[in-house]
Amino acid sequence: MAGLTRRGFGGMAAGAALTGSLPFGAASAAADNKTLRFIAQSDLRVLDPLWTTAYITRNHGYMVFDTPFAIDAEFVPHPQMVGEHALSSDQLTYNFKLRDGLGFHDGSPVRGADCVASLKRWMARDGLGQSLKPVIDTMTPDGDKGFTIKLKEAFPLLLDGLAKVSSLPPFIMPERLANTDPFQQITEMVGSGPFKFVKEEFEPGHRVVYARNTDYKPRAEPPSWASGGKVVKVDRVEWLYIPDAMTKVAALTNGEADWWENPTADVLPVLTGNSDIAIMPDNPLGQMTMVRFNCLYPPFDNPKMRQAVLMVTDQRDFMRTLVGDQKYWEVCASFFTCGTPMASTVGSEALTGPRDYDKAKALIKEAGYKGEKIMVLDAVDLPNPHVQAIVIFDVLKRLGLNAELVSADWGTVVTRRASKKPPEEGGWNIFGTGWVGADLMDPTTNLALQTKGDAAWFGWPKDDRIETLRAAWIKAATPAERKKIADDIQQRAFEIVPYLPTGEWTQMTAYRKNVKGIISAPAFLMWNVEKV
Repeated sequence: MAGLTRRGFGGMAAGAALTGSLPFGAASAAADNKTLRFIAQSDLRVLDPLWTTAYITRNHGYMVFDTPFAIDAEFVPHPQMVGEHALSSDQLTYNFKLRDGLGFHDGSPVRGADCVASLKRWMARDGLGQSLKPVIDTMTPDGDKGFTIKLKEAFPLLLDGLAKVSSLPPFIMPERLANTDPFQQITEMVGSGPFKFVKEEFEPGHRVVYARNTDYKPRAEPPSWASGGKVVKVDRVEWLYIPDAMTKVAALTNGEADWWENPTADVLPVLTGNSDIAIMPDNPLGQMTMVRFNCLYPPFDNPKMRQAVLMVTDQRDFMRTLVGDQKYWEVCASFFTCGTPMASTVGSEALTGPRDYDKAKALIKEAGYKGEKIMVLDAVDLPNPHVQAIVIFDVLKRLGLNAELVSADWGTVVTRRASKKPPEEGGWNIFGTGWVGADLMDPTTNLALQTKGDAAWFGWPKDDRIETLRAAWIKAATPAERKKIADDIQQRAFEIVPYLPTGEWTQMTAYRKNVKGIISAPAFLMWNVEKV
């Protein structure tokens, strides 16, 4: 990895001019305590929060939509849109009644039919939802204010699914929108959440605007992650897309922005030196990073090619380049979030043992690699996927593979990675990404460990063994049984290599100290936040 360091990568941002055009004046921003200005991680290109797992879109979903249940900081599901619920003695019938005062932004009430249609759409895309779908006998509206789910067999994780905090939350939308093909994007943003999407002021590549939903009735409980009362304390939220790192620094330092979602490690010393700015971890479980293969097309449709790349992958290269200071990162040779119950070391020697380029090149020859071009998607405006792209590109070149970087912004990468076209026709072979720890905790939340072929997450690996183990994990009666099955899943994952785990790290978020009430959670949530 000679010449490829975090310092070198950061220098590109540090050398940028501070004269970038900012979207507003410092004086007006400082005086406006009812508008929260948030520098978002990337441009918001996809609005449908069930069409993609991109966190910018998930965070947008939380602004506009609400969920039936929500997980708190102790991983306990609580009613959110639901008021009352009951489970039959045979554990097969769930009855849900919606709480009073729920209404969509277009003035229509939230009905049981909206919930049923939305959950059906969610089950088509989410990993846990896909596991739930086969055991559902019927799911029907129960009048205008409720719905009933009848199961063929008990499914202990049903409420956990209806409460998922991250990829993918079961957002509820009007029936007319929820009936859209799950693999087609919706673009009309009508939810029942605490903010309204201001379509007239949406400027892709610049700004997203949300207005407080004055008709929203929050729950009475205190907020914890996405559960509890969603009390909005500002009238307006503006998400700003500013590509240049030092322009972001200037905006936050001068009070022209209130909160920066994901400052890079290079600028943290500058921000910590400002007495008006506070810094904290962006979520309580850290970030997990990965390099994803497209299993539909050569060369990575052959597991031997994926194994060859695994043989020479060194998480330290990725983490040093992305994060730098080791106090912010660690090697995590697990397919499940390190430090959580399902984290495992089974099979991890495949990632932590000596790196062997000669052995990897022999395996590539055995796989019959024919020199196919390998398209590596490089999101140049987002450090995490950008760094992973340039590190894995270096690895591929050292293996003698015909790799090419395809550079674009993250919004373009998010769209392109969903394409199943051949790489040379607008598809891809490899991209890098990251997940909050909550998304990779177990076999139901880890979408990247789905191996359902065309129904799997982008990359579309297929392996019946992992899917059989996943089904057994869901039905397991004890934590010990689940841990054993999780170990077996990890062992198999190191054999078929659906993706490369590339490390675990702590992403920081920065905000001005007059911003109060930020909720530390796996998603960026804007309720309970105020400027004082």
